[in-house]
Amino acid sequence: MPVEFISAVHTDAGASGPAAASRTGLDVDHLRTYARALDDGGFDHTLVAYHSASPDAFQIAQFVATHTERIRPILAHRPGVIFPTHAARALATLDRISDGRLTVHIISGGSDEEQRREGDYLGKTERYERSDEYIQILRKVWRSDGPVSHEGKYFRFEGYHSDVKPVNGLVPISVGGSSQDAYRVGGRQGDIFGLWGEPLKETAEQIAAVNKVAAAAGRPDPRIWVSFRPIIAPTDELAWEKAHRTLGVLKDQARNTELLRHHRTTGRPANVGSQRLLDIADRGEVHDRCLWTAPAVATNAAGASTALVGSPETVAKALLDYVDIGCDLLSIRGYDPLNDAIDYARHVLPLVRQELAHRATTHAA
Repeated sequence: MPVEFISAVHTDAGASGPAAASRTGLDVDHLRTYARALDDGGFDHTLVAYHSASPDAFQIAQFVATHTERIRPILAHRPGVIFPTHAARALATLDRISDGRLTVHIISGGSDEEQRREGDYLGKTERYERSDEYIQILRKVWRSDGPVSHEGKYFRFEGYHSDVKPVNGLVPISVGGSSQDAYRVGGRQGDIFGLWGEPLKETAEQIAAVNKVAAAAGRPDPRIWVSFRPIIAPTDELAWEKAHRTLGVLKDQARNTELLRHHRTTGRPANVGSQRLLDIADRGEVHDRCLWTAPAVATNAAGASTALVGSPETVAKALLDYVDIGCDLLSIRGYDPLNDAIDYARHVLPLVRQELAHRATTHAA
């Protein structure tokens, strides 16, 4: 499969500048501008994130699809919020609207507190079990030519049929996480598996763990999606100056957020992915070519928060290091989302693609 680039849409014009908030309101004009900038800039996919307080992800994904020509929305979706038969029909409808461009990213949930805001009181292991069953139901509905029934641990229904099917028969399904539960579900069910940006050694170990599960299940290895927050400037020196300015803003913002108050009262984050990023930060601030962990510390590893810092040439080489260990979906979104996306499209994506094209030509020769 070709190496492809992922971004993430931001829905509000306030989400700009260093340390832009990941969850804001809805500014339709800004969302349209953002989506078209990604489309015009050559990104292949864009994540439509999910949070209990955010604008509805299904509607944002549809908006992105109808206001762009080629970019593929990756819709983050929580099992448990919508019954799987309804989700299968809604996802197939959205895939039709997007002319087959949809991917669904199943998020089992890393925070009990956040899950309970929408009435989900299952524990983490049970949430991953439910995700496994949920994915099975989605595919069962999409593949079926007639009514289907199901009786499992978490869901039960009889005689369900959907008149709408995905354009290509199935919608690609992504699973993410850094726990053994995530590896099991991702290896058994995922077409794509998502990781946060860790050092090369740790990333390779996680890929091997997921692929081992996939092999045992008789499935092909999932495509690997790895996420970073690059900070670029014309030279490495200028990029590091910019990085430390960005870090100062991140620290200032964190002092007044619910995130930091939660950290002070409960300690480390509950999800394994965040714990891993903080453990890696404890071992060093800079890893490999230019992986910087300080932003993860400043944000208490709230989501994909490690940076690649340097000139476009340095960051492109770092991304290619991850391609070399098996990552073919490169998620790059910045702390200044729209401006960074424009800069990545101009200065980073072409370098990576040029080198990959050169490699392909050389190998063919």
